[in-house]
Amino acid sequence: MKLKKMLLLSSLSVVVMSAQIAHADALADIQKSGTLRIAVPQDFPPYGSVTSDMQLQGLDIDVAKLLAKGMGVKAELIPVGSANRMAYLQTHKADVVVSSLGKNAEREKVISFSQPYAPFNNSLYGAADLKVASAADLANQTVGVARGTFEDTLLSDTVPKSTVMKRYEDNNTLISAYVSGQVRLIGTGDFVAITIGEKDPKHKPFMKYVIQESRCLVGLNKGEPALMAKVNEVLTKAKKSGELNAIVKKWLNVPLPDKLANVFE
Repeated sequence: MKLKKMLLLSSLSVVVMSAQIAHADALADIQKSGTLRIAVPQDFPPYGSVTSDMQLQGLDIDVAKLLAKGMGVKAELIPVGSANRMAYLQTHKADVVVSSLGKNAEREKVISFSQPYAPFNNSLYGAADLKVASAADLANQTVGVARGTFEDTLLSDTVPKSTVMKRYEDNNTLISAYVSGQVRLIGTGDFVAITIGEKDPKHKPFMKYVIQESRCLVGLNKGEPALMAKVNEVLTKAKKSGELNAIVKKWLNVPLPDKLANVFE
């Protein structure tokens, strides 16, 4: 019985190792197919949005194309929302995620992250007349967030029990809810809030407090060291050449911060 058990365990180990080896060949599969499938935002300007002629544009879109070009393959852009972007990666519908994705302990349990490629702060915004300076001031208030975002997670963990969290399926519906007055406080990215104010000055949201300083990273499935190394290689070259800084300045009107420009892993 002991021998049979040992043989069984040995066989299982071989199967697991074979699966890991096959999974670690993602880069080879991408190079063989000639296509990098990239999950990108479609409702989150200036990181990703759809133009009037149905073309994707934004910082994440340009970074996605940069990665594919650096790998010498074609970019297949797959529009996703905040709530399903990681699911697309984990179910192998996408090879990587370039969708203003931040890193936290929970996400690190299930996926891996590249070096940072852009800044992104998560903050609470609202109407000018609302006096809010911290999470404690949100007692008995209603706050809107896009489901599955950092703002959703961070605010849910810090606001008083009397705070009502209204979760919207994507950023477009969150923005619409704020502009229409359905919610007067929203948790979102700084550059998203700035864009709202530029497009609709009458409903300009004002920052109340910074929830968390964050940064955007490329998301990858675990167990893909070759693909990770290649993604970081492309981003490192783009940082050193100034190409990534140009993309950030184009969409965010600020340079790539030194504390991100000099991070290569």
